[in-house]
Amino acid sequence: MNKQLLLIALIILLGASVFVACSDTPGRNKNMATLPDSAALVMRGEYLVNTIGCDDCHSPKKMGPQGPELIAELRFSGFPQNNKLPKVNLENVKQGFIVFAPDLTAAIGAWGVSFAGNISSDATGIGNWTEANFLRAIRHGKLKGLEGSRSLLPPMPWNVYRNMNDTDLRSIYAYLKTTKPVENLVPAPMPLSALQ
Repeated sequence: MNKQLLLIALIILLGASVFVACSDTPGRNKNMATLPDSAALVMRGEYLVNTIGCDDCHSPKKMGPQGPELIAELRFSGFPQNNKLPKVNLENVKQGFIVFAPDLTAAIGAWGVSFAGNISSDATGIGNWTEANFLRAIRHGKLKGLEGSRSLLPPMPWNVYRNMNDTDLRSIYAYLKTTKPVENLVPAPMPLSALQ
C-alpha cells in the first residue's frame, strides 16, 4: 500500500511540475517579451528626457548667473515664434561655423536656419502625434514622423537617438505626452539667403 501511495504522489508531483513549467507566468518563460506598464514607461521616459539633453534645444532659456536657465513655463515648446534671430556673420557660417540663438532653440549653419520643434503635449507640438509617428521621426529622421516629409535638420541628433531600443523610445513618447501643453507654432526652416 505504501508503494501505491508513493507512486500516486510521484505522478501528482510530476504533473504539477509539468503544469508549472508550461505556464505563461512572466519570468518563467525567458522568451516571452514583457512590456512595462504605462506608469513605468512614463517614469523611464522622464529619466531619459532629463539625461539625453532634450531641454538643450527644445526648451527656451534665459541667461542666469550661472549661464542658460530653463524657462519652466515654456519647457519643450521649441523656438518661440515671436523670437528674433541674432545678427550673423554669414561668411563665418559658410566656412563651417554654427551659430545658436541666445536661448539655444535655433541653429544657423551651412544648411540654413533650423528651429527646435515644439515637443510639448500641445497640438502645436506632439499632442496629435501617434506613437508610430514619434518612432518614425526618430528612427528615420522625418518631420512629424510622416512618410515623405522633409528630413530633420541639424543639430537634432536623430541619427544617434535612432539606436535607442523601442522601449526607450516608447518611454520618451509616453513621458512627453504627459508634459504641460505649450501652444507655440515653430517657424519653418529657412535658407541662409533669407538672412541677407
